[in-house]
Amino acid sequence: MTERMVIHRDGEPIYDIVIQDTFDSLRGEVERLGYQGRRICILTDTNVGKRFAAQVETLLRPVAREVYVFTFPAGEENKNLDVVRNLYTFLIEKKMERRDVLVALGGGVVGDLTGFAAATYLRGIDFIQIPTTLLSQADSSIGGKTGVDFDGYKNMVGAFSMPRLVYMNMHTLDTLDRRTYLSGMGEVIKHGLIRNRGFYQWLKENSSQVKERSVQALIHMALENCRCKGAVVEEDPTEKGVRALLNFGHTLGHALEKQLGFSLYHGECVSVGMVAAAYISHRKGFLSAKELEDVEKTLAMYDLPVRVSGVDAEDVLLASKSDKKMTAGKIRFILLRRIGEAFIDTEVTDEDMHRALLYVGCTGGFHEK
Repeated sequence: MTERMVIHRDGEPIYDIVIQDTFDSLRGEVERLGYQGRRICILTDTNVGKRFAAQVETLLRPVAREVYVFTFPAGEENKNLDVVRNLYTFLIEKKMERRDVLVALGGGVVGDLTGFAAATYLRGIDFIQIPTTLLSQADSSIGGKTGVDFDGYKNMVGAFSMPRLVYMNMHTLDTLDRRTYLSGMGEVIKHGLIRNRGFYQWLKENSSQVKERSVQALIHMALENCRCKGAVVEEDPTEKGVRALLNFGHTLGHALEKQLGFSLYHGECVSVGMVAAAYISHRKGFLSAKELEDVEKTLAMYDLPVRVSGVDAEDVLLASKSDKKMTAGKIRFILLRRIGEAFIDTEVTDEDMHRALLYVGCTGGFHEK
């Protein structure tokens, strides 16, 4: 079973997203892009590399002039400029040219770092995304946002650089532990909440199949998710306007992620951040109490946290001030007008956020009147 969709820019097709349950079509997709006789460098980490690098390398060897594999230690803490520097050295030593290709084989860390390196090495070379986690399939591999962390600040250095292909093999998700897998549902549910109420409803009705990793359910979910995110990316490829809606739950979610020392996964922090944003939406008169409860129940249905503990609200607020989404000193906070429709609000105050942080379990500060 194969699904395919095309991402456009200014009405022109720029890359395909191929959703499969095998790697068998990868060689044909690479040949279709005209990469015969090119050098290909597969970038991966120590977790994914031992599972899939040899298989992908074998598939690409008949196409390529040479295939190299660059492996770096797994973990968010390695998404930094030091690893990028090591990669630049590797590419130079292998005489990689502008016509050659990078392949990101792994989760969001691998994809973000590979995309950033591709955007900057020799002022830009092509790259392909092969996301192997639900989080990267649902979010980071789509839309051309690339980057690395800098001194603890998440994705502070980066570039917009579109891949030439995104190839998803649903069976790579079988290798994930339950917590890692379900963490990715934070981004999937987010896309339904901000853009597609029908998809959000489908996620509620099909949670058993998704949690059991039914291939048929996963392929359908991946396609609908990509349609949601793809529509936003096509409308605003470099985040000058509507693409900011994709940051629903992220302003406070990223701040919580940092304050918790990354003890919660990204999708888990986004889940708590979405509850906080939904709470602000409720207090401002948009979401009903029943809709707020529904958001929390849906996230909890996928074993995602809706509360945190041991975090001071003021510390989280301070961390949110370094958010990249600020404009003229104001945070472009994403709220829900209703389930399936998000909007940008630049009038969310520190008090609004503080109250929301208390609602999701943070400590400190004033109490509700």
